[in-house]
Amino acid sequence: MHAQIVLFDGFDPLDVIAPYEVLWAGSTATGGPHTLEFVSAEGPRLVRSGSGLSLEATATLDPDRADLIVVPGAVGPINQPEDGPELETIPVLLARTIETDLPALLQKALDNPEIIVATVCGGSLALAMAGLLEGRYVVTHHMGMDALSATGAIPLNGRIVEDGNLISAGGVTSGLDLGLYLLELKFGPRIAHYVEELFEYERRGVTWRNTGLEVVGL
Repeated sequence: MHAQIVLFDGFDPLDVIAPYEVLWAGSTATGGPHTLEFVSAEGPRLVRSGSGLSLEATATLDPDRADLIVVPGAVGPINQPEDGPELETIPVLLARTIETDLPALLQKALDNPEIIVATVCGGSLALAMAGLLEGRYVVTHHMGMDALSATGAIPLNGRIVEDGNLISAGGVTSGLDLGLYLLELKFGPRIAHYVEELFEYERRGVTWRNTGLEVVGL
């Protein structure tokens, strides 16, 4: 496994660190040559989060090199104040990602069924705002579900939502659940359970997959 975790200006640190820690622990537990790296659409650079913490992207996001890409959300105010200067709200920070090469790179990844594109919290909203998720089942932070619907994506309540090679997780702390779910997909339940016990964390909520019979009545 080679995982790339995307950084962009204003990212939410917990959206990044939670799945990183889980994936790193699981990869180490396998004893295999699995790698993780922080990347950005612009290439190697120091990237400042919305809360002031900076992390270093060591490479450019490259779907040709990754079989797993994780996209976080942003952190900041939710709404603009009625008076005073304009703030870097979460919608503003997410919208700025559309002005980079990130949408094109993620579209390339989504077009390849061998690559898993995973999102945490508002990461799915960033993809949706770029027009990448029309007709796809997806979840985000509960405060962003209406915005998802407006983009043509299909919002679905669940801790984890899997629709083909798109796997989305809900609000902030669901990055832990996402990491464990990805470990189970990549390495199996033994590794995922080992990391779950190591972190003293119990997975939460509903995992929904776009498989099985359709509901036709009750």
